[in-house]
Amino acid sequence: MVEVLRRNSEFFNFFLSFIVLRNVRMQEDLVDHLFHTSEKRLARVLLVLAGLEDSNCEEIMVPKISQETLAEIVGTTRSRISFFMNAFRKQGFIDYDGDYSGNILIRSSLRNILSGGKQNASP
Repeated sequence: MVEVLRRNSEFFNFFLSFIVLRNVRMQEDLVDHLFHTSEKRLARVLLVLAGLEDSNCEEIMVPKISQETLAEIVGTTRSRISFFMNAFRKQGFIDYDGDYSGNILIRSSLRNILSGGKQNASP
């Protein structure tokens, strides 16, 4: 690996960019976990999964992910995830089947949760 990095400057630049971006994402995740409510952390996770954190798209469909998995990622309980997902759906930020059996439609308006916009769910 070291030899490839020495010989191929294009690959070296790509690899260095990847490492720096990964480090930035890890720092953002740590700050997010330390300073934000579980509601905001869930909103951020959903936006990242959909690729909407910096995108101009209005909505993206993401494959099914269990509430247990979301709870582990966010660092809260499955019941809190269920509460926030229902609140996000009622507010029109996301859409999914009532039995949570299929894909999740995530709308860019979910960013409002992160920016302190309209929120009906409790912290």
